[in-house]
Amino acid sequence: MPRSVSGVEMRKRQAAHIEAPPQAPGRPRPNTCCLCWCGCCKCLWNEDRMERSERQTCKMDSIEAADDQLPSLDEVLSWARSFEMMLRSKEGREVFQEFLRSEYSEDNLLFWLACEELKQETNPTAVDEKARIIYEDYVSILSPKEVSLDSRVREGINQSLAEPSNVMYEEAQLQIYTLMHRDSFPRFLNSSVYRDLLANRRRTCLDT
Repeated sequence: MPRSVSGVEMRKRQAAHIEAPPQAPGRPRPNTCCLCWCGCCKCLWNEDRMERSERQTCKMDSIEAADDQLPSLDEVLSWARSFEMMLRSKEGREVFQEFLRSEYSEDNLLFWLACEELKQETNPTAVDEKARIIYEDYVSILSPKEVSLDSRVREGINQSLAEPSNVMYEEAQLQIYTLMHRDSFPRFLNSSVYRDLLANRRRTCLDT
């Protein structure tokens, strides 16, 4: 007569079966990284793999994008990974500026760009003129385009006006950069401005 299995032993076998890994170590399931055996869609490696695959499938997109004066899918995707990369892209700045205009905060980007231009200037006369224009346009409390700066930074700028330099707005520029990065950029990535452009480039890619 076969030996009966106790209830306790049966529960142990069931628990062992449930807790056992779905596949033996050393043989990961397809499309998983070494740290993610479940193959879940939230794995960062999987997200990166899918993005790489999307870019590889669209090798002609960059050429076609140049023809129609639109950024490539690869470039649009790169903006989501790096705020700095987006700002360094002419197309990225234009799209971001369009979004900021819809939020009535376009002046933050214009101020940042004016400071970048000033830092490249070496002629003392031009530095003096550009520094004063930036002050009148974005720092003066009388300007309708005044940007949000704390009192300490604003006071430092006021003192520098006596002898303007091409880096006198550096701290103010960093403050506005941080504001755009932390406040405006996340909303931009979730906006219809960015999402519509991304969808457009993906459709173009699929049509090639």
